[in-house]
Amino acid sequence: MTLAAESFAGLDGATLADTLRVASAPGFRRWEEQIRRTGGCSNPVHITGWTLTKDKTTGETLHRYSTDTEPGGRLRIACGNRRASRCPACAWLYAGDTYHLIRAGLAGDDARDIPVRVREHPRVFATFTAPSFGPVHNRPDTGRCRCGTRHTPDDPALGTALDPESYDYAGAVLFNNHAGDLWHRLIKRLHREIAARAGITQRALKEVCRVSYGKVAEFQKRGAVHFHAVIRLDGPDGPEDPPPSWASTELLTDAIRAAAVHRYASVSVPGAGDQPERTFQWGRQLDIRPVRAFGDGSAITEQAVASYVAKYATKAAETTGTLDRPVGNREAAVLLGVPDHTRRLLDACFDLEPLYPDRRLRAWAHMLGFRGHFSTKSRRYSTTLGALREARADYRARQEHEALGLDDTEPGTVLVLASWEYAGHGHTPGESVLAASIARDLQLNRETAREALQDQRASEGV
Repeated sequence: MTLAAESFAGLDGATLADTLRVASAPGFRRWEEQIRRTGGCSNPVHITGWTLTKDKTTGETLHRYSTDTEPGGRLRIACGNRRASRCPACAWLYAGDTYHLIRAGLAGDDARDIPVRVREHPRVFATFTAPSFGPVHNRPDTGRCRCGTRHTPDDPALGTALDPESYDYAGAVLFNNHAGDLWHRLIKRLHREIAARAGITQRALKEVCRVSYGKVAEFQKRGAVHFHAVIRLDGPDGPEDPPPSWASTELLTDAIRAAAVHRYASVSVPGAGDQPERTFQWGRQLDIRPVRAFGDGSAITEQAVASYVAKYATKAAETTGTLDRPVGNREAAVLLGVPDHTRRLLDACFDLEPLYPDRRLRAWAHMLGFRGHFSTKSRRYSTTLGALREARADYRARQEHEALGLDDTEPGTVLVLASWEYAGHGHTPGESVLAASIARDLQLNRETAREALQDQRASEGV
């Protein structure tokens, strides 16, 4: 491993000393190999234990492994955190899985029994936004905000309230808290709208058509959550089943627009204490665009949609300036320098906790009240993250068997015994510096390989 000079720039004496200690340790090469196998994980999990591989028929020991020979007597494995703010390396892997999950539902994947003809099904990419809770600083088409300023794209004032005293911070966090419920009501109403346009009952609709979707949540700069979703019409058995002849992109688009504004697709929140009764619906900014295999100006491509969804699958409310982990008390937000607008949203979560104890607003204050999963899909939209991880694990197991000379061994004749214990997590300061350098090397290698592949495809006219 070669360390660039910038890897040491700005390090304090203690961190630099620890970095040199780790790099000069006898087991450094093996430690480096472990970290490379985690992808440069920022917060690896440490385990101790052993495995024993035996031939069941003869009792012969085929392979023996123990962490006793590892650096520090520990094996380090990836933390698997999806948040880019916590572990960029593991988030990159999660984003890749999400990309393949979404794209498989758009372009098909024969390896996962999703036929390529799914491209012929009606499908759209829709964005559902939150309603207004008060005017905020923005960059309108006129170029000048209501405050009279032409904000730059990176202006920290963007998304913050023009008048914090009148902004409905309580309404904003309650909307976030109920956004998942609002989505479920939208999908239920969408079935009704599709059935009405097809001239059939909802029961009859289930026999001929299925609504499939994959979605991801994103926080706007104002701290309100909105959803990006791929919505597709299939036959009753899912992506391998063609939809009925009456199903079209136009019908799906029209049904979504009608469902999004219908009073059934709303959530009522009772009044409590000084809070009035509220009814939440989606905001007026509803964007629905058809998805094509190749863009035509009005549509967006399968790859662009999958990339967009994957990008936001690794982000959460920390994009607004809040914290990326639970907040014990509101004072923590002040001490950690959370921006004023975001701090007021956090305060609203704490203030509303006694009024709506079943909504667990305090526990989800770091998510500005949002308590749902950031990336979800319907049961038959595509493959699953679990299946993608299992395929990766099987691939690595085959590599390991080949390296150990066990690839020709019949699987049914092999017995694996193992014992593992949790032994901690994370890096020392010096290990963190070296792990970050490894992660940058891996990222550079990936980018170089991707550019080479793109150049090759371009030269072949693909």
